[in-house]
Amino acid sequence: MDHNAIGAHSGRLGHLGLLRFTGADARSFLQGQISNDTERLAQGHSLLCAYSNAQGRVLAVLSLLPHSTGIVAILPAELVAPIAAALRKFILRSKVRIDESAAQLIVAGQHGAAGLRRAGLPVPAGIGAYQEARGIGVARTNEPEERFWLIGAPAALAALDQGSAAQREADWRLADIGAGLPQVYAATREAFVAQMLNLDLVDGISFTKGCYTGQEIIARTQHLGRIKRRMFHLAIGKEGDALSIGQSVTVVDGRSGRVTELAQAAGGYEALAVLPLEASASGAMSGAAELLALPYSMQPRAAQKKPAA
Repeated sequence: MDHNAIGAHSGRLGHLGLLRFTGADARSFLQGQISNDTERLAQGHSLLCAYSNAQGRVLAVLSLLPHSTGIVAILPAELVAPIAAALRKFILRSKVRIDESAAQLIVAGQHGAAGLRRAGLPVPAGIGAYQEARGIGVARTNEPEERFWLIGAPAALAALDQGSAAQREADWRLADIGAGLPQVYAATREAFVAQMLNLDLVDGISFTKGCYTGQEIIARTQHLGRIKRRMFHLAIGKEGDALSIGQSVTVVDGRSGRVTELAQAAGGYEALAVLPLEASASGAMSGAAELLALPYSMQPRAAQKKPAA
């Protein structure tokens, strides 16, 4: 899909916020908290990951970028303060500072590479690749399409804004839905284990790194194959007007689940929702949400064991 061809609007994404981690222990601190391997940040790679509680339930989905001013985490603005407070409880003697950096840095989204080239910014090649120029960090998202995160000072990114803030948010969320990229909001905090959000299918979990909060449950779920619910892509008619994040939705085969992301689309809405893998015995239901294809296989990759020392 050519996002520029369908008129997707790029620029600042006001529904998202940032946390910035600085200090000598920032990377090692995060290594003990998130589901992906922060060693990849040191190699100039961005990360998609889950931050979970001790029971393996996801508190936030984070996109981490190795910005020159510190490791930057992108997450919904409504979760910035509670996630910062939760993480600060684990700092103890670690040399790390967690800043809610909205005043210094903002997050923007770019559909397609043409806008980056016009602005004289680098175009990272490859999923999750990261580059930086003039203090602006650019990372390709975890999907085959050309979409990019941008992190920088408000004045530096202002020239990239297209359309209204509402249009930019709607276009970005709709693109996330089409890519099958998960998100967690206040209404769905602690509702799902990482695999229910397909994070193992979009390179959001490392099964070879050391321990982290929630790791025991996430690893056991993967190794024992006890994944009974997954995130699916749905098309919803005008019934979507009555839905919001966290509410229940029913699909045509009778399954019911919870909406994790929702955006207006042509003729109605598109959504991501966590549903049981098995169809309901009740059979087909008219007027219910329809299943759409995801751009990746629903078969999990084989979980790797950490090599022996």
